[in-house]
Amino acid sequence: MTPAPRASVVGSGPNGLSAAIALARAGWQVTVYEGHSRLGGALGSAELTLPGFVHDVGSAIHPLGAASPFLRTLPLDRFGLEWVQPPAALAHPLDSGSVLMYRDLEETAAGLGADEGAYLRLMRPLVENWKGLLDDTLRPLVHFPAHPVTLARFGLRGLPPASLLARTVFRTPQARALLGGLAAHSGLPLSSPGTSAFGLMLAVSGHAVGWPFPRGGAGAFADAMAGLLRELGGEIVLNSPVSSLSELPASQAVILDTSLPGFLRLAENVLPAGYAARLKAFKPGVGAFKVDYALSGAVPWRDPRTAQAGTVHLGGTLSELEAAELAPHRGRPSPRPYVLLAQQSLFDASRAPEGKQTLWAYVHVPNGYAGDALPEVEVQIERFAPGFSRTVLARTVSTPATLQGWNPNLVGGDVGGGANTLWQLLARPQPTATPYRTPLPGVYLCSASTPPGGGVHGMGGYWAARAAMGDRLEGMHLKSI
Repeated sequence: MTPAPRASVVGSGPNGLSAAIALARAGWQVTVYEGHSRLGGALGSAELTLPGFVHDVGSAIHPLGAASPFLRTLPLDRFGLEWVQPPAALAHPLDSGSVLMYRDLEETAAGLGADEGAYLRLMRPLVENWKGLLDDTLRPLVHFPAHPVTLARFGLRGLPPASLLARTVFRTPQARALLGGLAAHSGLPLSSPGTSAFGLMLAVSGHAVGWPFPRGGAGAFADAMAGLLRELGGEIVLNSPVSSLSELPASQAVILDTSLPGFLRLAENVLPAGYAARLKAFKPGVGAFKVDYALSGAVPWRDPRTAQAGTVHLGGTLSELEAAELAPHRGRPSPRPYVLLAQQSLFDASRAPEGKQTLWAYVHVPNGYAGDALPEVEVQIERFAPGFSRTVLARTVSTPATLQGWNPNLVGGDVGGGANTLWQLLARPQPTATPYRTPLPGVYLCSASTPPGGGVHGMGGYWAARAAMGDRLEGMHLKSI
């Protein structure tokens, strides 16, 4: 009998685990090498503040994890993954009260007053065809679309800057702020082309599957993927950093869930100079400045309806959001930043001791920022939740350097694998129909620096595995490094 092909996967983030699962399902022998003592990369949880308070060390809310064309095919519930769905996916407080985004499209639109009809016209065609939309967008952009009408509709609405789309389509401050806050996940100025696509995709996901999170912490998501992989015969080796490709056993495929600088460290001495130069020119995204809180009770929101949501966007009006997201690109954090919050323990009692709560928060800062953004974060929280500071029992601050220290993929605190400019979405990391393939035979990239970019969706890993399997069938496999 022909022996099963062998694959080595470096990195156990969601893309690395997805690649490993896809290969193992196809009968490959797979070993995942993880340098950390904990698997999951930026998908994990730990007691970061006080005993009994479980915090997500990286990603916290997972709409694309539930919506992913690959991950939604996996029986992860058998391995302990349970999605928690708050009553509202998102709250966006304004000084006049909060805007809420529910899974129900009509309920959300009804809360937008004069923009109810405009919101339905914008979102309904995309939400009704969400599976086809994700099939065509969570993959390399160079392909023949399976759902061309839906993709074209999304492209026409997603290509303009979010600032322009919000002001063109909507009249109310509420609807404009809601779209602006969604688009700000891109980490780009809202005047940048393509930022509307980020806002629309997150809204579509929210209405299609909600904005859920794993019960017990994000680590439960990674553990479920690992459980499935082991059932399929795959192996995960922790505390096994890889400093060179030559350290790996001979394999038919090596799949790297690493940043581009990480790949260069592993292989620069054997990469063609031109390819290495293009990777070095790939621009990083903004950094994240993260704060985890242990609280004596729930956040005292000025608008109590904010407590219905698992995720909260603090940034105020569209104009305020524009200023907040422009500042990191001018070399400084905003004095009134856009703060992304997650309040999971309100809906998952396993996250904190009885009567206590956790809070997860981060803001965008310049890549590699070495200063302190904590005062700005807490002023913005107090603005919408007066008295918040009195509930704080403990806090743990993670600067961009801290984030990169525990996960080398988060270069300068960049959680998205590189800036989400239009060019870098088309050329991620290079303009080719199979961007996962590298010049080294049998070596593939699958991190957030490959399509479709950042987020817990596993699609980079899935497509890299597909490329490896296709190349092997064509006789293009790795002999040795």
